[in-house]
Amino acid sequence: MDLLRALHKLPGLPLPLGGLTATPLAVITLLLFLWSLVTLFRQWRLGDDAGWDRGLVRLLQVTWVVFLIPAVTGLLLALSGGKVASAVDVGGGLTRYGKPFDPTQNVMHSMYTLFAFVTLLALGVLRQGTLLRGRRALLVLPVATLFLYGCAYMIGFVAVFPGRTPGE
Repeated sequence: MDLLRALHKLPGLPLPLGGLTATPLAVITLLLFLWSLVTLFRQWRLGDDAGWDRGLVRLLQVTWVVFLIPAVTGLLLALSGGKVASAVDVGGGLTRYGKPFDPTQNVMHSMYTLFAFVTLLALGVLRQGTLLRGRRALLVLPVATLFLYGCAYMIGFVAVFPGRTPGE
């Protein structure tokens, strides 16, 4: 169990961006978003439909790995009765971070994880070009990766901070 907790709680990078890079998933999805913008502008400027560059595809594969490690360990922890830190009262109505506990954050953590999973699946479909091809796919790419970054950020945020119903 301690190994699962250690794998699930890997810290983010201490960058000057602060909370924007709170988890490794937030860091990698932020890089994926920025790379998708570069790819979009590069392809738009060239005027051809060359599609996704190899670096973006590799970064998407790395994003899958960085997503699956905490997702699988979190699922195993949840099946064994574990909850996110913001949903656990360690005494006095507070979490281990000194914030009021909020049991609803456990569901929110799972919801944002599911959103991130579905977005990664959608990026895979977008990569294959079965629904959209060429420039249309490249126009959707930054929107999808920005949404993925938002989900990754919120996964870490709801694990630490209480929601609208603290203490209930």
